[in-house]
Amino acid sequence: MAVGGLLNATCGNATELIIALFALLKGKIEVVKCSLLGSVLSNLLLVLGSSLFCGGVVNLGAEQPYDRKQSDVSTGLLFLGVLCQSMPLLLRYAVGAGEHAVAADTTALYLSRACSVVMLLAYVAYLFFQLKTHSQLFEPQEVDGDGAEAADDEEATLGLGSALFWLILMTVVISVLSEYVVGTIESTSQSWGLSVPFISTILLPIVGNAAEHAGAIIFALKNKLDITLGVALGSATQISMFVVPLSVLVAWIMGVQMDLDFKLLETVSLFIAVLVTAFTLQDGTSHYLKGILLLLCYIVIGACFFVTRQPAGQGLDVPSSSVSVQVA
Repeated sequence: MAVGGLLNATCGNATELIIALFALLKGKIEVVKCSLLGSVLSNLLLVLGSSLFCGGVVNLGAEQPYDRKQSDVSTGLLFLGVLCQSMPLLLRYAVGAGEHAVAADTTALYLSRACSVVMLLAYVAYLFFQLKTHSQLFEPQEVDGDGAEAADDEEATLGLGSALFWLILMTVVISVLSEYVVGTIESTSQSWGLSVPFISTILLPIVGNAAEHAGAIIFALKNKLDITLGVALGSATQISMFVVPLSVLVAWIMGVQMDLDFKLLETVSLFIAVLVTAFTLQDGTSHYLKGILLLLCYIVIGACFFVTRQPAGQGLDVPSSSVSVQVA
């Protein structure tokens, strides 16, 4: 089950990885950062929240347990990711503007690359921990009455060959569509009257995380919350600790100066999302109210991105009378 959850998260995150690579090729660093940040927020708050809510409503009279150890490992890695993404931002605030600002930008870029290497090493250690030394922590708990019957009822729908064929085919299709998506974000921002950060952080991840969303909800409806956590938290962890640092290093190879500075609003939103998720999952049982709380947090963060910035290329329309200068 640990391998299944990892593969589910990996295949689901292929969309984000491909979009990030195409955006880097076009030099759209802001789109890369916002889409990856939005994917983590979506998995932690939207995907996990809707799964816990739907699972709690359907299994209202049943116990809904999950293993805390799995969520503790994932949230610990997510906090490490937030720390690494906060350091370049804090460095710029510590240095401030002025003659040292250019030097701070260069130092933040070097620091981001070093932190990216640390994050990738942490992710490799996480994979070794999950698949080798402590794989038992990631096995789903059996809920009373579901044991042998559920195992007999569940049979593989696709064989290995068919699954690989569809995986490769869908990856090719996603690659083609991702190039169009990246190329039309700014024109969509203009025509819809929405900011590029809102489209990249909120709308793109909702579509990109459709696979995780569907899978996590299905397992939650079956009261298999350990698998739901493996999909939602595993996907968020993989984006934060693997795709984000990999994007920084790939941008370095391309000669694109991408760092881990996600700006103040984005970084604080990520920290709050990880913190709320960690507190929500601390007792080892679930109910629908937890899902509602996570969903409401996502709505608030989405509303903040919606009202914060103007669409790309548009400024505030200031009447000429308000800026006229009267000369005596």
